[in-house]
Amino acid sequence: MLWNDKMFLKATNITSPLGLTTEENYAAVRNGLTGVRCYEAGVRDVPFAFCASLFDESKDFVQLAVYSIQEALSHTDIDVASSRTLFVLSTTKGVIGTSPSVTAKEIADAVGVTTAPIVVCNACISGVAAQILALRLINSRSYDNVIVTGCDVQSKFIISGFNCLKALSPEPCRPYDEERLGLNLGEGAATMIFSSTGSAEEWQAVSGAIRNDAYHISGPHPQGEGCYLALTEILKHCDRDSLAAIGVHGTATMYNDQMESKAIMRAGMSDVPLSALKGYYGHTMGAAGVIETIITARALDDGLILPSKGFNEIGVSGKVTISSEMLTTEKRSFIKMLSGFGGCNGAILYTKNENEDEDENENALRKVASVTLSSNDNLTAIYKEQIGGYPKYYKMDTLSRLAFIAAELLQKQSADNNGGTDGIDAVILFNRTSSCISDADFLETIKDAENFFPSPSIFVYTLPNITTGEIALRHAVHGETSFYILQERNDEMMQMIMNATLQDEGVKSIMAGWIDAESNDNYTIELNKYIL
Repeated sequence: MLWNDKMFLKATNITSPLGLTTEENYAAVRNGLTGVRCYEAGVRDVPFAFCASLFDESKDFVQLAVYSIQEALSHTDIDVASSRTLFVLSTTKGVIGTSPSVTAKEIADAVGVTTAPIVVCNACISGVAAQILALRLINSRSYDNVIVTGCDVQSKFIISGFNCLKALSPEPCRPYDEERLGLNLGEGAATMIFSSTGSAEEWQAVSGAIRNDAYHISGPHPQGEGCYLALTEILKHCDRDSLAAIGVHGTATMYNDQMESKAIMRAGMSDVPLSALKGYYGHTMGAAGVIETIITARALDDGLILPSKGFNEIGVSGKVTISSEMLTTEKRSFIKMLSGFGGCNGAILYTKNENEDEDENENALRKVASVTLSSNDNLTAIYKEQIGGYPKYYKMDTLSRLAFIAAELLQKQSADNNGGTDGIDAVILFNRTSSCISDADFLETIKDAENFFPSPSIFVYTLPNITTGEIALRHAVHGETSFYILQERNDEMMQMIMNATLQDEGVKSIMAGWIDAESNDNYTIELNKYIL
């Protein structure tokens, strides 16, 4: 297989409370404006006061995404109806109560994309993970053009969930500051259109990596292990001295900023200026990686590194370079990084003025083990009879129990087939219904103002990628963990994504498969293990 080593950014759009175009958003941020404000109880039906960056009126998710795509497309001449054009939706929650696969198809139809869309649902790193997927699929010649759109809107469901996790700040957030109190949520849609061809004057995505902490489902590794591993993989493709900036996640939570600072210091990038943009947009979840990549690139077009709004005094122990003042630079490369629940961490490298290279790779995956489970199988009985000794199993939702048991049985079968337990470099899962069971369970905890008791333990499992995080924890997987949502099971597309993952030099074995649970009594999984 012949692989490129980069893809070209042809057009962008950001639609947010700060503006309806990329230029409007960039001008607002450059002028120090923020969309974050504090709201009284009752806004968006939330029964408590909170700070966030919201549109003046609630936006329809599909209409918001469609507008963003159409505005970006107006700056290109790509054939959206071509079989060589793909739409990738990045979202953390999509439309509550509707599978993101249904929403993605509605958006694709509205803008004229004819190929089956892919939803990247990898918690907070979804925006970067979607760009990495686009890079891999263009590099592997699977598509010529990829439209990546990140979108999330805020609701009582999401705001209540983050609040019950004690993650929200009662005031505008302050990334990396010693007085930071937590994050603000935000909403918006943002689109990046990529192509396989372009010029040296266009931004080019060069390399991306996803790594897992294998430490905790909802808390990052204290030393930023997953971030560090992703960054060191990226640095194989660039010189630290060529980097103008690192676009950090910078949620302004106590643990996120601290662990990011440690990871950056460990990677030898203490002197590279940080770009932290949550003070302008809040945490826009599935849109965050897209919005923040676009703004960072646009600022560097003008030779600028934007101030980190809300930052005054350093409040992390890792040595980093961050400023509340505008900085200037002549460098034209940057890294965008994100972290999220389930232990996932992602980073992607962008540059300009580089020569295009190609690389031959003949690697092919070989299936060495397979496990299939369905509603006919009693998961808890299997756990008791064949696994046991892992009490956390009883805290998991049905989808995660399904993944956990299948992975355990698969590793045992793999050991029997190969005379020993092979490691796992990547866990890639696909489904159709996302986390619909846990979504319904969480809605029950917030539906009644008289009995408002949002559950943090349930909320965490409303992220389908927690399934991959549970496998990573159990089997010490520090490699890639990714979750994709499709319209229906599509073995050809699943194989295409798995093969494209091999562009990550650290991937020699993959645990992957189809996992879906429509109810606690209707579930299925086929999990396979592949090695090179």
